[in-house]
Amino acid sequence: MGHSAKDGRRLSRTPPPWATVAALAYAGLCSSFMFTLVVPLQAELPSLLHATREDTSWVVTITLLVAAVATPISGRLGDMYGKKRIVVALLVVLIIGSALAALSTSLVGMLIGRALQGAVTGVVPLGIAIMRDVLPPNRLGTAVALMSATMGVGAALGMPVAAYLALNADWHSLFWLAAGLGAVGLPLVAWLVPGDVLRTGGRLDVVGAAGLAIGLTGILLFVSRGATWGWTSALSLTTIVGGIVVLLLWGWYQLRAKDPLLDLRVAARPAVLFTNIAAIGMGFALFSSNVAFPQLLELPEASGSGFGLDMLQAALVVMPAGLVMMVISPLSGWLERTVGPRPLFTAGSATIVLAYACALIWSSEVWHIFAANLLIGVGIGFTFAAMPMIIMRSVPAHETGASNGLNALFRSVGTSTASAVMGGVLAALTTDFEGRAIPSRAAFDVCFWLAIAAAVVALLLSLLIPRLSDDGRTALRG
Repeated sequence: MGHSAKDGRRLSRTPPPWATVAALAYAGLCSSFMFTLVVPLQAELPSLLHATREDTSWVVTITLLVAAVATPISGRLGDMYGKKRIVVALLVVLIIGSALAALSTSLVGMLIGRALQGAVTGVVPLGIAIMRDVLPPNRLGTAVALMSATMGVGAALGMPVAAYLALNADWHSLFWLAAGLGAVGLPLVAWLVPGDVLRTGGRLDVVGAAGLAIGLTGILLFVSRGATWGWTSALSLTTIVGGIVVLLLWGWYQLRAKDPLLDLRVAARPAVLFTNIAAIGMGFALFSSNVAFPQLLELPEASGSGFGLDMLQAALVVMPAGLVMMVISPLSGWLERTVGPRPLFTAGSATIVLAYACALIWSSEVWHIFAANLLIGVGIGFTFAAMPMIIMRSVPAHETGASNGLNALFRSVGTSTASAVMGGVLAALTTDFEGRAIPSRAAFDVCFWLAIAAAVVALLLSLLIPRLSDDGRTALRG
């Protein structure tokens, strides 16, 4: 596809690379902040929204669902219509959703606003794809590592901010803050990210998008709500079986569509396939710590289960893991260029196994949890930096947005699964304290074992990933 003189002039006036990376990383921080935004409010949501606890749990669930469904779709739209345009559009959606949630006093308005907030998750894979288009190979690895790190950094940094506001201000201020973050990111991306030149054309596969949304929603509903509904209830079985059937039909359709939402033949390449399956384990390992560690830190010390910290103190203990992910991003980029993304992925997975093993053996002091969480930050930083580089070395340039979107989708499946499974374990294994049931220390041990298992699976899958081209900007042929 030829480029016009206007395209050439626009490309020649691109902003400095560091400014482009900074603007995209800021957008990534905004998106990941949405996942922990309401964590401090979960216990109070039933009274704030005048609804049952089961219904208000959707305030968290719907964001995860929309993030999982919207991410690969936004990646495909970015490949077709321009990645920068879609990033800008997603930030506008974030602002609208945040303002709607800030103005809502009912559950329905809050759910709509939180759903719109979930859509902004697509800016991370789109940002990585933009970096591939505009950065030289020697800068790409570090930039991608930073962009990938924002998925954990924003969540970690956002937790103490959200906790502070929840304790000291009206709860609606959380959503006004989110709207303000989006309003800052919008002009940054508009001014500092160069216009798109690489596009695939074609049309949006509406049927494919709808099929993917329905299928994923069925599976993620089963994962996130199965414990509440009952894993073998008619409703749970209907959602999981229906979701699987729809996804099988979706795959059959994608292989025959003229302009598919995603080229499944590319997604089936061993490097891409193994990386995406391993991404479920990495998402699970990341969110397991977000669920288990704050509760472990906040439970009363007298119960024998926790350390008696308040909401803000617990958030401050967990937060440094996110800072570690950002600080080590230059190291991740250097290691990716030096040893390659596959060994980096293996090293990161092994670090996470070690981190949760340490938490399993030594968790009698607050600093034990702090140290284990720092190790998790290192491991997640390495693996999240490696995964998009493996993907980009394995797919054509015009598939970058959709393929990284699919990888982000698998990570979202992992985080959603961790949220449901960890919540179920902590609710099932309890001890009585002052007349109420709270999670026992045995429940946290089970959580750590499950996280170890997920990380071990990712570690083994990383060893199956084929060796890749040394040129990070050239996709493998075939």
